[in-house]
Amino acid sequence: MKKESNFWKLVFGSGGVTACNVLRAFLINKLLAVFLPPSMFACVGQLQNLMTMGQATSSLAMQNGWVSLTAQNRKDREKLVGIWHGGFRMTTYATIFTCILAVFFCFMAPLHLLFPGIPTRLVQAAILFSLPGILAMNIVTITSSVMNGLGEYRRWALIGILASFLQCVWVAFFLYSGRLSVLSIIATQSVVAGVVAAQIASRAGFSFNVIRRTALDTRSPWFSFAIMGIVPMVLSPVVLTVMRSFIGNEFGWEAAGIWQGIWKISDFFAVGFSAILGVVLLPKISRELSKKEFWATFNPILFKMFGITFVVVAILFACRQWVVAILLSSSYAGAADYMPLQLVGDFFRTGGWALGLVLIARQETFKFLMAEIFSNIYLTVGTIVFSKLYEFSGPILAYASENILYFVALYIVVRRLKWKNQ
Repeated sequence: MKKESNFWKLVFGSGGVTACNVLRAFLINKLLAVFLPPSMFACVGQLQNLMTMGQATSSLAMQNGWVSLTAQNRKDREKLVGIWHGGFRMTTYATIFTCILAVFFCFMAPLHLLFPGIPTRLVQAAILFSLPGILAMNIVTITSSVMNGLGEYRRWALIGILASFLQCVWVAFFLYSGRLSVLSIIATQSVVAGVVAAQIASRAGFSFNVIRRTALDTRSPWFSFAIMGIVPMVLSPVVLTVMRSFIGNEFGWEAAGIWQGIWKISDFFAVGFSAILGVVLLPKISRELSKKEFWATFNPILFKMFGITFVVVAILFACRQWVVAILLSSSYAGAADYMPLQLVGDFFRTGGWALGLVLIARQETFKFLMAEIFSNIYLTVGTIVFSKLYEFSGPILAYASENILYFVALYIVVRRLKWKNQ
């Protein structure tokens, strides 16, 4: 009974923060959908994908590592600070590399093809402005993950809520004032949030000064988390960029904007359930568990998450016309016709995330990478093939079938894992 109560306490607690993140995503998305035509909306998606790749390469996408390693070692403060130091050093080197790479990309890439109709100078400025924005996003992500791993749920919640609020204020202010281009606004929206997050985390003992004072520099535990994090975080935006460009060239950039709107609705879904799983599941399965203990912990959480997901999916399905009108605008009304199939993919995506977190926590690097690589290849090829057969429904069908196959494959893989204590 106590475990049941604790589960719902974590779900509702993380759900409150998640609601703020979803509200932030909704408000920013709504502002952009109102201010921009679908073609420009698609170009904003291109920049967001580039920033996601930049965040992945600069942070090495180790947010799950910050949660898991902090949770594992929080009772040994000296060892923990050494692990933080190692993660911080790796992130610093990766950030320098990312900045150099971004400058080369800014002046050498065919930006006119990725951002049709937008002056190249504006795109270049946005990419350069995105560098401090990416650094700030990394600070928010790392500090939030460490607070989660330490069990500092109030500070974790405060970082999430304030970061969401500050990003909304930033975007709204500059959109209405017109002092920055739309792309530059998106690029810099996390700057203030990063400063605030660092201040909150420092009060729980996580700060640059704490990390700098230790002589320990433990990097070895980070490598598997870095590989498992960076591959999907780079692959996913690359695949989405390819899909968006293909849809734009095949069906027109207005259609690409409609698809972007459908994907954004799935993103709202993703923000919520990934955050809840990160709090409810990841710290629990990061501990040493026997096979019996693992399944006794994992199965109830998985079934409850599927139950919650089903309810949310059913509501979104029933209200899909209103959802599109509220989250986007009347220009995107056609998106409602394609939402049912997309929601099937969203339902199974929750289970796939839960199983993926198991592989990450157990540092099953090869198995996780193979699953991510093949699923992204399938999504890319499926989009092209299904589009030829089913036209604009093709990308949605590829997404739904990819998530079903991913869940089934990972469930089989997790069932066959070997355990130290059977």
